Amino acid sequence: MISLKSSFLSNTGISGSCSPFAGKQRGLVRTAPPSLKVQALNPNRERNGSVLMESTLQEMRDGASVLDLEPKSTVAGGVRDVYGEDTATEDQLVTPWSLSVASGYSLLRDPHHNKGLAFNDKERDAHYLRGLLPPAVVSQEVQVKKLMHIIRQYQLPLQKYMAMMDLQERNEKLFYKLLIDNVEEMLPIVYTPTVGEACQKYGSIFSRPQGLYISLKEKGRILEVLRNWPEKNIQVIVVTDGERILGLGDLGCQGMGIPVGKLSLYTALGGVRPSACLPVTIDVGTNNEKLLNDEFYIGLRQRRATGQEYSELLHEFMSAVKQNYGERVLIQFEDFANHNAFDLLAKYGTTHLVFNDDIQGTASVVLAGLVAALKLVGGTLADHKFLFLGAGEAGTGIAELIALEMSKQTNMPVEETRKRIWLVDSKGLIVGSRKESLQHFKKPWAHEHEPIKTLLDAVNDIKPTVLIGTSGVGRTFTKEVVEAMASFNERPIILALSNPTSQSECTAEEAYTWSKGRAIFASGSPFAPVEYEGKVYVPGQANNAYIFPGFGLGLIMSGTIRVHDDMLLAASEALAAQVTQENFDKGLIYPPFTNIRKISAQIAANVAAKAYELGLATRLPQPKDLVKYAESCMYSPAYRSYR
Repeated sequence: MISLKSSFLSNTGISGSCSPFAGKQRGLVRTAPPSLKVQALNPNRERNGSVLMESTLQEMRDGASVLDLEPKSTVAGGVRDVYGEDTATEDQLVTPWSLSVASGYSLLRDPHHNKGLAFNDKERDAHYLRGLLPPAVVSQEVQVKKLMHIIRQYQLPLQKYMAMMDLQERNEKLFYKLLIDNVEEMLPIVYTPTVGEACQKYGSIFSRPQGLYISLKEKGRILEVLRNWPEKNIQVIVVTDGERILGLGDLGCQGMGIPVGKLSLYTALGGVRPSACLPVTIDVGTNNEKLLNDEFYIGLRQRRATGQEYSELLHEFMSAVKQNYGERVLIQFEDFANHNAFDLLAKYGTTHLVFNDDIQGTASVVLAGLVAALKLVGGTLADHKFLFLGAGEAGTGIAELIALEMSKQTNMPVEETRKRIWLVDSKGLIVGSRKESLQHFKKPWAHEHEPIKTLLDAVNDIKPTVLIGTSGVGRTFTKEVVEAMASFNERPIILALSNPTSQSECTAEEAYTWSKGRAIFASGSPFAPVEYEGKVYVPGQANNAYIFPGFGLGLIMSGTIRVHDDMLLAASEALAAQVTQENFDKGLIYPPFTNIRKISAQIAANVAAKAYELGLATRLPQPKDLVKYAESCMYSPAYRSYR
């Protein structure tokens, strides 16, 4: 091993000019021939090498490791600038660190630094790439164009999903560049509805592991498992136990597709650095007999653990996360079954920075759509009457946020505003006479009324102005239901929110046709524009991806330590404000996804402002312009030049 003390900190060329990432300069090792490198890259290594890198470099610089130098932060002080990218401006050179300076064949196999044919001649010489690539030098824009052409040739969405996951494993920056530049086309591929099919078939398409799998086998060792992850400075964790994946039910360990997909959107839409994101699946078994008998199933082959065994595993996980990553790591619960989702949120909401996208994210995005829709139908929220089909996580979460916003607008107690909102579950309308048998999260919605068994009877009796579906059961907004809504509303608001598309309560075409073109419609999964009597209607998508990336960025950049309901209201207001008159003219109550990064910056700024107002932000002093600060904190997928 050669000594690099004399050259280790020389000529960094880093100025720290980007204000959110300013700090002391960090030295970077210059490129050495493969035989003289600090630690040769092993393409068969099991991890990214932070541990090897740390131990190998420990003796340098008078005994101080590079990793022990004062860390520089990206957003909220979380991620150390190991590669020097945060402190360098885009026209400055950076060093592609892995175990050491990545060179040659290993550099082409490193998804964090690989640029494929975009390596220029100087970089090919400096990093021993001569002969390992064809002679052509191709820009990132041309690479995106070529890949989009290839992806569009695939007939099946799942094939496109697999192509995108393969790209993410080969070339991280190109993956995010392609996704950002083609967000409206590719979002349904990496997220709902295609991710649902991917989870169902995850065992069959599984090739390389993504994220951390924590099973009952790891009980008592979860902190050790977290330390196996190569990135040490995590800002966002998305975790699922796979029990209620979208509207598809218990998919066990194969639910990993959800955390992976969500975190891809945290980066693409919210600008959170990929190295700061950690997907986690908690595997406590599955009650899905089909999976238990599937030879390709990748999870524990046992029925689900419940009760104390389940609680102890989750508590160990939550404690280990806080111990390993600190107070400000955001933990997003995803697709837990109702009975666990509410309990986890209540239990850890006061001790951790936690967020449940199914309960809180869905509520925030739906509230934003309703606030925007008021500009089309008139009145305030309190002037309208709401009926839900579905009283689980999403339904009760949306209902509660609507009630809170009504309370805020009218100064009425939330107990009073809840009376404008009615819920129907599998047993019929939730009413007072059922209160004793109801789950705790349904009890606030048990109003005094005679029992009603069917949705159609509830619609005709309650006469709501807004009908919201969160049932997870497809085709439940029948022709009779939609026609009834249209009979006593000039512009009925119909939101069919269940995912994936097959579980949607009705299609866009059905909503527009049965309401004779008068419905204001949005769905959870995307539908194509509909032509009815010579007019084209563009259905909106009440997609959580509008909210959670910007919401998370706002929490991270302000160093927030707890989530408050007022932050969800702030996110809704920011999103609703982005809907333009042009959007309204098309019947849209959500803005197009083409502007999603600017939308996320506005949401992040609103959320951060509320965190500072509530005294929950630790990133001080507060930036003067939170929108500009949010934009400056966003990860860029543009290729960097290597020295």
